[in-house]
Amino acid sequence: MHPAALSEEELLKDVQIEQTRGSGPGGQHRNRVATEIRLTHQPTGVRGAAGERRQSKDNRRVALFRLRLNLALDCRAAPQSGAPTSPAEFCSSELWQGRVCAQKIACNSEHRDFPALLAEALDTLAYFEDDHKRAADALGISNSQFLKFIGKAPKALSDYRRRSKRSKA
Repeated sequence: MHPAALSEEELLKDVQIEQTRGSGPGGQHRNRVATEIRLTHQPTGVRGAAGERRQSKDNRRVALFRLRLNLALDCRAAPQSGAPTSPAEFCSSELWQGRVCAQKIACNSEHRDFPALLAEALDTLAYFEDDHKRAADALGISNSQFLKFIGKAPKALSDYRRRSKRSKA
């Protein structure tokens, strides 16, 4: 299972949590109270941080979401043995299947499920060697929906475009 798809409890087992004072505007509260949260996923070194909220619990929630998003963007799951060779043989997760309707994927980029879904889309794209048409077919959505979905994370789309330009050259 991709780290971005783990439950909060499972993910936090591998996370180092730092609580610090934030910098910038905010007056006495920001200068005196350690409300900024920095999370580091120990196995990968991927980080997520937040300090823009007044309460540390709110910053922790935002930092955890950012950590999951960064994990989705930076970590690719290794293909399993006996993996399918064609999109028709591919089986997406229950989470993904529950979000697909009429070849469209429905999930806002701010929703808590977004990082797990993005990780699955990017893992599928990597599995099919950056062929977005085969990846979209495997996930049961249209090509345009696939690109639109990964475009909700601009870094994911720009990384894909950079790789596809390199492979064409």
